[in-house]
Amino acid sequence: MAGYLTTHVLDTARGCPASELKIDLYRIDGEERVFLKSVFTNSDGRTDEQILPASEFALGTYELVFHAGDYLDAIGIAPEEPRFLDVVPLRFGMSEAAHYHVPLLLSPFGYSTYRGS
Repeated sequence: MAGYLTTHVLDTARGCPASELKIDLYRIDGEERVFLKSVFTNSDGRTDEQILPASEFALGTYELVFHAGDYLDAIGIAPEEPRFLDVVPLRFGMSEAAHYHVPLLLSPFGYSTYRGS
């Protein structure tokens, strides 16, 4: 089985998927943070394609950066100054060739994540 990476973003405050939320993917190589790509969530809160497909998969440490502040601005959540949650980085390791699903449950004042399936 080849490994790959997916995500899903749910807006827990509104009880719906978070659509049009920008996500950046980085690979962490020692002290270096290497940008790989940017993607956006669709109407289901998922990306249209795997963030890291099997053809690009490599074991190691990665970071998904969720642009929560831009999303909250776009849906009309009035920002405090500065916004409590703006950019949400999630750093995680992939140690085997498997499906890594890293979802984000988001509200204006909190978030959680887990390794899903």
